[in-house]
Amino acid sequence: MSQEVEANNAEEEVVEVVHKPTYVGLGIHPDPKYKSELVAKLINTVMLDGRKYAASKVVYRAFDIIADKVTDKAPIEVFEEALGNVRPLVEVRSKRVGGATYQIPVEVKEKRQNVLAFRWIKDAFRKKKGRSSAEKLANEIMDAYNKVGSAMTIRENTHKMAEANKAFAYYA
Repeated sequence: MSQEVEANNAEEEVVEVVHKPTYVGLGIHPDPKYKSELVAKLINTVMLDGRKYAASKVVYRAFDIIADKVTDKAPIEVFEEALGNVRPLVEVRSKRVGGATYQIPVEVKEKRQNVLAFRWIKDAFRKKKGRSSAEKLANEIMDAYNKVGSAMTIRENTHKMAEANKAFAYYA
């Protein structure tokens, strides 16, 4: 009987699958005032030349301005809803097929949705001229909350391009 077990063990082939180790970052620490990772990410996005204290002052002043304008909701709730409004669901990616380049619509992963939303809000408020950075940021967040403004326009254009190129989705 032991000979049969040894024969079976010899026949079985053990295949080891080697996986690449996945990088697990240290993460982002929540901001001290609102205890939110999204606010901390906004501060990091607004920050220029490593001046985090200055960026946090701009963001917190912007939230104070939002609190003055919207009395029925907390500024963090307004910001989270504005961010949700700006997040894109689909985007187009270029793919070369047989000598031609097609714009193929693809769904956007949640992490990239956040990255694009933060980038669009940052770019929109930086392009505005005239007022302080906190006022410009507060106005852009309020515009996104009300589903208007530059960041929402970019989102809508992205969705329109994806809709127009829906015929090429089978290349994905």
